[in-house]
Amino acid sequence: MKVYLDNAATTPLDKEVLNAMLPSLELDYGNPSSIHSFGRKTRSAIENSRKTIAKLLNVTPAEIFFTSGGTEADNMAIVRSIETHGIKHAISTEIEHHAVEHTLKILQDQGKVKVSWVKVDAKGNVDLGHLEELLRSNEKSLVSLMHANNELGTLLPVSAVGELCEKYGAIFHSDTVQTMGHYPIDLKAMKVHFATCAAHKFHGPKGVGFLYISNAIKIAPFIYGGSQERNMRGGTENVAGIVGLAKALELCYLHMDEHQKHIQSLKQHMKSSLEKNIPGIKFNGETAADKSLYTVLNCSFPHHPDAEMLLFNLDIAGIAASGGSACSSGSNQGSHVLKGIGADMTRPSVRFSFSKYNTMEEIDFVVNKLTELFKIKVNA
Repeated sequence: MKVYLDNAATTPLDKEVLNAMLPSLELDYGNPSSIHSFGRKTRSAIENSRKTIAKLLNVTPAEIFFTSGGTEADNMAIVRSIETHGIKHAISTEIEHHAVEHTLKILQDQGKVKVSWVKVDAKGNVDLGHLEELLRSNEKSLVSLMHANNELGTLLPVSAVGELCEKYGAIFHSDTVQTMGHYPIDLKAMKVHFATCAAHKFHGPKGVGFLYISNAIKIAPFIYGGSQERNMRGGTENVAGIVGLAKALELCYLHMDEHQKHIQSLKQHMKSSLEKNIPGIKFNGETAADKSLYTVLNCSFPHHPDAEMLLFNLDIAGIAASGGSACSSGSNQGSHVLKGIGADMTRPSVRFSFSKYNTMEEIDFVVNKLTELFKIKVNA
């Protein structure tokens, strides 16, 4: 059996999404910037996709800007908001995705901004009291906090953060890559100025995403060289990718409750089965349904002489997952997220992440294989 449990990294492409993309790949090949009928047809496909996305997220089409994915969108929001608005102070955590953390650290090294790192607890929850203290004691800030941590699954109380940012006149950017398509997101209600998306996190194509930019804020273009995306991002649009993104998000909203219940049941079954069969197992981050991304379960396994081979052995068994700590990932540095929450880096940690295509049979197979690898007899 082959089992794919690395959906937080990327998801399989939905066949309905592929079918929606095929006309743009095979037949509708006109450049969307051209004024002839071939170009107008592809332009229409882009703008219809933009309208679909905007309606689902309760924003206007003019607030959606297509990008190559979440990393570009994060960079665009952070770099351009700091430069355009003369921001001298930014607030984030040291457990953000590298698209945010590295970008802020580079800008700080260049002397463009001072970064304050807000405290997080042992489960990755942001200290809102400390956040307010930082907002109160500094000039106008850029706040960049992810909606759900990509390694831990811990959710941010994004509305509460939005309220604090509004209270202190801060610009609020949230990396919503892991939650987009998995929760009903109302960007107006969240009070964010920027939110990011990558289609491949919810069964869309790789290499395409978008940045939501609230009408309440303006920033300078990020990529020059053309008038695409209303002069905000030069370059011929990825038409098929944009069509696929919109279709994937539409399908997510049509079946969201059904998929959430199914995936949550997989996660809970795996958690309880591992607790039953592997004494000493722990879980990194929040695991409660109301505090945790239902697609992610980060497991901290007991010490074992072959711990450093855990991911390799899972791969040999046909199981795909992601590593956490140094001993399980082969990295000399290990996970900056696990270090940031003070996790025991000597224990092997693995992130399992689920999708609508996973089954209970697959979860049982993985649990049995893990039990075998840790040489613990499966209870009857």
